[in-house]
Amino acid sequence: MDYVTLTEAAELEGLKYDAIQKKIRRKSEGFITKIKKSETGGRDIVLVAVSSLSKQARTAWKEREKLKEFVETCPEETEEAQPEKPWYVDMDLDWYITNYKERYYQGVELGNTLREFLQYEEKDRTLYAESFAQEKLGKSARTLYRLVKSYMEAAAWADKLQKETGFNYDFFKVLSLCRKPKETGSFPSIAPEVKKVIMNIWFNEDFAKNKGTREMLYDKLQVIADVNHWKIPSYQTVVRYIQFLMENKRLKNAHFLAERGVREYRNKKVVKAKRDTKGLQVMEVLMGDEHTFDCWVSYRQPNGKVIAIRPKLVAWIDVRSRMIMGDIICKDGNGDVLKESLLKLIYMDANGVPKYILIDNGKDYTKKELTGVNRKQRVRTDFDDEVKGFYQSIGIVGYERAKPYEAWDKGQIERSFRTVCNQFTKWFASYTGTLTGSRTDDKVEKDIDRMLQRGELLTMDEFYAKWHEWLTKIYAHKKHRGLVNAKETYVTPYECFTKEERYQKAVPPREYATMLMLKSEHAHVYPTGINRFGNFYMSEELCQYIGEDVDIKYDPNDISTVYVFFQGKQVCEAYSQELLQIAPTVHQEAVAEHKRRQKAQEKRDREILEAAKVGLQEINEQFTSFQAIAGGIDLMIGKKTPKNTKVVSLPEDNTYRQGFRTRKEEEPEENTYLASQGEKALQKLRVIGE
Repeated sequence: MDYVTLTEAAELEGLKYDAIQKKIRRKSEGFITKIKKSETGGRDIVLVAVSSLSKQARTAWKEREKLKEFVETCPEETEEAQPEKPWYVDMDLDWYITNYKERYYQGVELGNTLREFLQYEEKDRTLYAESFAQEKLGKSARTLYRLVKSYMEAAAWADKLQKETGFNYDFFKVLSLCRKPKETGSFPSIAPEVKKVIMNIWFNEDFAKNKGTREMLYDKLQVIADVNHWKIPSYQTVVRYIQFLMENKRLKNAHFLAERGVREYRNKKVVKAKRDTKGLQVMEVLMGDEHTFDCWVSYRQPNGKVIAIRPKLVAWIDVRSRMIMGDIICKDGNGDVLKESLLKLIYMDANGVPKYILIDNGKDYTKKELTGVNRKQRVRTDFDDEVKGFYQSIGIVGYERAKPYEAWDKGQIERSFRTVCNQFTKWFASYTGTLTGSRTDDKVEKDIDRMLQRGELLTMDEFYAKWHEWLTKIYAHKKHRGLVNAKETYVTPYECFTKEERYQKAVPPREYATMLMLKSEHAHVYPTGINRFGNFYMSEELCQYIGEDVDIKYDPNDISTVYVFFQGKQVCEAYSQELLQIAPTVHQEAVAEHKRRQKAQEKRDREILEAAKVGLQEINEQFTSFQAIAGGIDLMIGKKTPKNTKVVSLPEDNTYRQGFRTRKEEEPEENTYLASQGEKALQKLRVIGE
């Protein structure tokens, strides 16, 4: 009677060791067992009779034993030994069946034939093997022995991996009888040095950027081969090798990087991550950007000429709710338009200040007066609210810049602009399609000049009215796919904006915001005033700050006045004064105004000086006979100059002697004449008025 160990019995039954052990304990009367002493002195070995096992296990045991016996009788192979790990061990069975279905089922039939041969138990097995091989396979007995050996090796690998992983690998027996798939990508006709040159040319950045073709590559390869005396394959083989590199070796992205550059590669090929916007509060993060509409409107320029333009939209979107706010439509966006957009957002649309903003990297969004940071130096200033940055001045905690040419950093607003184009802009007769370089196929030919002449284009005001109607009545109340994908409770922008948890921060006073709308700069006060815009600005109060550096604010639309600040406090309002030109004649009013200011400044400074000396004079006047050595107060040591007397010497000029004093005595008569003439003029004006 044949016996096997518990481990072998478990393998034959397809069970785990603990399972077969418990099964024998439960049904001890159904199993024949015996104990064998261990040769190493360890625990006794429990053996189970093969006849006690199931029919499936007995059949598997018989097949295994016959394979062992048959291999022992096989003639020795003169060929090289097979590698330790056969090809089918790492093969995906589903892939093989999909690509080599006919081969696989031929292996199944061949396996059935081998099992029939292995069931032969009579004598003269060698003669039977020769006749069986000729009758069933049409091959020699040697081929039959080789197939049986492969079958047995596959069974051994299947048992080995089943012990390690617990899975069934009987399909190894079928695959061992199948032809190994042809190894692709070897290209034996192409020498290694030729392969290297092909890759160097194909992936060269200059060659790829110029849209180099396979014909160009092969021509250059022939030149290099002639110089180095290489043998190169045919053109078709080189093309197949390039195709193999691009598709099978997955070098397509590398070629895209060489052909299109880093910017396009990052935009099209680099993996992106999706933001979890549901964890944000409403008004916690806003994205801002500028969008050019793909349609045309009529625009009246300051000089009165009407032209056709593509209007621009400056707007912000709440990342949580996708609500578009602070929308301003203009001809050209700049820093002032961006300020107006933010003020419209916080005072009219949202009635609150956002916590953080993500802004575009354009110069209009990152200019110093908005961020408080020099765009090139990236050094934050320490001055007051006037120049520390508009964003922080109105209460925004912080801002982040989107990286240049990486639109996915602000994906929500970019996607919203595409919605604007698809659902709003395309409804206009003046729509001309997307005019970007990467989407030239979207262009629509329209005669915009003729439409302008016929009056078919909407004005800016009419266009904004249509936009505002679509934004507030359609977009805000339409189900948003981004909110649906985020599994939001409220799936329309308006509902999500008004009903979800919100970041609360009160808006600053409107007067303060109005002041922030003025532009801020540093300036130096020269004796001629503050030099800005080719003009000089001066006021009487500013005279005290000549030679100092001050801060100024001004309205770009009205540069006649600048507001001067020193150490955060407003000093005065300075007005533009007309420059004194060097010419034969000078405008009398300009000279008179300049002289008046000089005299007023000197008078004011003298009054300040006299007021500062009053205390000292009063002390000195207490002494009737003032002498410094007797207790009088004097600040400087030195001789005193005698006081000026009222006696003067008359000039020798005859004009002065004869007429100067006379004209002065007649001055009251001249004033009477002027008064009478003025009264006559007023009477005439009254008559005209009646």
